[in-house]
Amino acid sequence: MLIGIVSDTHGKAERLRRAMSLLVARSAQAVVHCGDLGSVECLEALAEFSLPCYAVGGNTDCSLEDLEQRARLCGVQFGRDFICVPIGQGRTLAATHGNNPAMLASLASGEHAYLCHGHTHLMRNEQIDQLRVINPGALHHARPQTVALLDTQADTVEFIQVA
Repeated sequence: MLIGIVSDTHGKAERLRRAMSLLVARSAQAVVHCGDLGSVECLEALAEFSLPCYAVGGNTDCSLEDLEQRARLCGVQFGRDFICVPIGQGRTLAATHGNNPAMLASLASGEHAYLCHGHTHLMRNEQIDQLRVINPGALHHARPQTVALLDTQADTVEFIQVA
């Protein structure tokens, strides 16, 4: 399965649309947003591409109730603190924003194949025992601005620069 991973859009819906276009062009089958959406418009941008989408709240997402409600309307699966994404063969990907170290540690407990997070605005692709930890970078306040494409069959991560 090819999963696009994005984070830290901070309300930049047009930039997210450009990133989504790049991920769709690379055949992404689902997208995970690792928090700091920044606006309901970013949820709408995720939903425009007709892919299964998953998103979590981040530390700058002030109105989680509004995000939750809009996510339901848009068909985006939303978790306030974390979300689990089925990736086939009984495996899951967990996503959180990353500003809560206890949450990160809990999700890294061994039941997930992948753990995705944002928050730091820094790319990360680290194998820790059986768990791969991925941070796609950020689409705001980052140079370069990046997203990631995870291939769960090949177990590879590609970072994609968004112009």
